[in-house]
Amino acid sequence: MMDIAGLLFEIVFLGVGVYLYLFARGMIKFSNSKTQENAARFRKSNASWLRILALALVAIMSLNVAVHLMQLFSVN
Repeated sequence: MMDIAGLLFEIVFLGVGVYLYLFARGMIKFSNSKTQENAARFRKSNASWLRILALALVAIMSLNVAVHLMQLFSVN
């Protein structure tokens, strides 16, 4: 049961990393124009380090998910 919960958290953090990367690239749009302006302003000043951190999170969590799945499906 704990293995499945751990895998679920890893997948959630992988999704957060993908969302942050898409946000940093400007691919996430908001319906409220005020929110869209605030996001664009934040993205303009922080996009470079946000992309790097998001890619690092995606890479680490992808490896964690792959290793976790290999452990779950190992025959030993």
